Amino acid sequence: MIITIFILGFLFGAILQYAKLNKYNTISGMATLDNLTVAKAIAVAIGIGALLLNIEISLGLASYHVKPMLVGGIVVGGLLFGTGMAILGYCPGTMAISLGEGSLDALIGIVGGLAGGLVYTIWLPLFKSILGPNLGSISLNSLLGANQMLFFLVLFIISGIFIGASFWLHKMDGTKDFKWLISGIGLAILNPIVFLTAFSNRPIGASTSYPYAIDMLTKTTENDYFTKITGPGRWELIFLAGAFISGLVLSLMRKDFKLRLIHENWKKYKGMVVFDRIIWAFVGGFILIFGARMAGGCTSGHILSGGMQLAASSLIFAAFVFAGLLITGKLFYKMGK
Repeated sequence: MIITIFILGFLFGAILQYAKLNKYNTISGMATLDNLTVAKAIAVAIGIGALLLNIEISLGLASYHVKPMLVGGIVVGGLLFGTGMAILGYCPGTMAISLGEGSLDALIGIVGGLAGGLVYTIWLPLFKSILGPNLGSISLNSLLGANQMLFFLVLFIISGIFIGASFWLHKMDGTKDFKWLISGIGLAILNPIVFLTAFSNRPIGASTSYPYAIDMLTKTTENDYFTKITGPGRWELIFLAGAFISGLVLSLMRKDFKLRLIHENWKKYKGMVVFDRIIWAFVGGFILIFGARMAGGCTSGHILSGGMQLAASSLIFAAFVFAGLLITGKLFYKMGK
């Protein structure tokens, strides 16, 4: 099973690398609206993946794993996650991939993320009440699943909207590169495979591995939260190990492995001061994982996996993530050096 999870992580890393979805320049470019690759790939992945996954579930081959609608956690966590994502320029999963390619700011982001995971574990009892109210696991299936004909009609319409939106964004982006489409389709296929009951019977995810790893290292394990995240945290840690090796192996094969701390987009907006990048990468990683844990997921576990299930919590989380991302992009990067 460990080898299987590792291979899935490797494939995940390869898919993201193909369209450079893991790169700092790509993700920070989304925050400044200079690069829409991430949004395009996510939209088409959700559109196609929702069809594949829901058909798969209707055939009894998989089951839903819808995250609960914790209003406070989704809203506040989403805004924090978007903020951290803009500053850091990575997601919880892409940090591992980019570290494999030699990005040292991703390593600093991981350290910040581990700190954020530890603080979340320790502080959770103090602010747990603000994560609610819990409206339950709401999805298209929970609302319309009793009427399969209506359910699939609405499913096809929503999927079509997401796919159409991806091509509209591509037109807005003004590029002729369609690698985002291939990566989006790859994610749309990979996630339903992971969902299969006979395979992993769970969604793709990444952020749970951070509090799991640091809680294990610091022996902060005598609490309900660690008990809750032990299973998924271990799975995701192995998954990200595969993603890291994917970044390392494929970058060596492409001959573009390079140790780097400051990327072109950071240099463009924030300058070449090494200390600044180190501090902000740590802060970004901390905020990113803290926000992910408040919301109960991240880009892969919430936006992609939940989006493909057409889960209310995940779609609302995505909206607040992009709000936080774009607001931070405007304020943080546009202020200049």
